[in-house]
Amino acid sequence: MKKLLLTAIMASLMVTGVQAKEWKQVRVAVEGAYPPFNSVDANGQLHGFDVDITNALCEQMKVKCTIVKQDWDGMIPGLLARKFDAIISTMDITEERKKSIDFSQKYQHVPAHFAAKTGTKIELTPAFMKDKKIAVQRATSMDTYVTDNFPDATIKRYGSYDDAYLDLKSGRVDYVLADTASVMEGLVNKSNGAYSLVGPGLSDKKWFGEGAGVALRKGDTDLKNMFNKAILDIRANGKYKQINDKYFKFDVYGE
Repeated sequence: MKKLLLTAIMASLMVTGVQAKEWKQVRVAVEGAYPPFNSVDANGQLHGFDVDITNALCEQMKVKCTIVKQDWDGMIPGLLARKFDAIISTMDITEERKKSIDFSQKYQHVPAHFAAKTGTKIELTPAFMKDKKIAVQRATSMDTYVTDNFPDATIKRYGSYDDAYLDLKSGRVDYVLADTASVMEGLVNKSNGAYSLVGPGLSDKKWFGEGAGVALRKGDTDLKNMFNKAILDIRANGKYKQINDKYFKFDVYGE
């Protein structure tokens, strides 16, 4: 009797569709304002490391991907509202985010770094940072880090780092905190020595997580497994290195 009952339950589950979803099309959100990971060119087209990685992962998974430009503030709400199925936009895997969404394994891990006018001193203590003006992108790991560690600093939050860099150049803020590769590309390398990295690289898991992963809705386990396998596959077949070397002189995957 128990065997017959189990068979009936399994048959019922199959009929009602409780089985692996077959993903043939995936909508992926990318910000487009965080070079070299993602940005928009003069023709309005998204490009950068995240875009190339998205295309490589989708090709490896043999699915059709549609890339959607999405402002950072709307990333997680848009994912939960099913405006898209995944986020590949240098989003750090943190415990706080995992309360509402899921992640693949990491596909890159770059430390964060402060940047400032060349010659500027920095000490990562609450006393030193008191009354200093620090620019971060809103709702990022960098935002959480400065909020938790420098309660007496003036934290200026921006929708994109382009605006943060402009305020640093105009003297309205003292420091910008961003991913090392991004602040090098977006500010330091373009400044002819006027701006530099200051202080150590930051990678404490409490604030910066385990690296950046593909963000997904909880419950989309089949899609998560597909991305996990595809990340390992493109690391193994050389496609990841090809994309990596197009943008960076080091392995952005990290340790």
